[in-house]
Amino acid sequence: MPTPKAGYFNKAGKKVPGTTTILSRFKESGALIRWAYLRGKEGLELYESRDKAAELGTFVHDMVERYVAKDDPHRGIDTFSDEDKKSILSAFGAFEEWFESNKFEIVEQEIQLVSEIHQYGGTPDAIALDGKGRLVLLDWKTSDGVYSDHLVQLGAYRMLWNERYPDNQLTGGSHLCRFAKTNGDFAHHFFPDLSDAEKQFVLFREAYEIDKRLKKRA
Repeated sequence: MPTPKAGYFNKAGKKVPGTTTILSRFKESGALIRWAYLRGKEGLELYESRDKAAELGTFVHDMVERYVAKDDPHRGIDTFSDEDKKSILSAFGAFEEWFESNKFEIVEQEIQLVSEIHQYGGTPDAIALDGKGRLVLLDWKTSDGVYSDHLVQLGAYRMLWNERYPDNQLTGGSHLCRFAKTNGDFAHHFFPDLSDAEKQFVLFREAYEIDKRLKKRA
């Protein structure tokens, strides 16, 4: 969900923070700290494997984006080793099977949205119709777990879309597709209701402004 280089702007032309910017201010760091601890405990170098995993995860994410855009998803895969190709194709193949079995039809991909009510922006990965004709939110993550901030992000995206398109609301829930960093495993998580996550994001948005004011005084 790339943030536009210039950022997000409301109708008045004022710059507003993006969803990920707001969430990063209050993001839980426990998972990262535990990962670093386990790496050190095993006597492994801290960043090399993480950078490699991020590279593979980014490529799988790019494959998914090209796939839903009806472009060639495998373009560039030959730059990876056979071992890395196996992990990449495992993750993408599982995603492709899940996507086709659910008969999703992409409505919008990486659409940039701004809330005039809460003054923030965001770019959901995709909006689609499912096999039952319901409008759903699709999101893909490269992560070894699902965390609460992932749900809050989905809630923020739902609010953005529903505010922008009040006559075409997201009624079919939210799908999070997760690609494990370490071995390419694919996991699907479905959330039929994220009202608590939406409320949490509204609180984070308010806290973001309060935090900025306090930092100026500190």
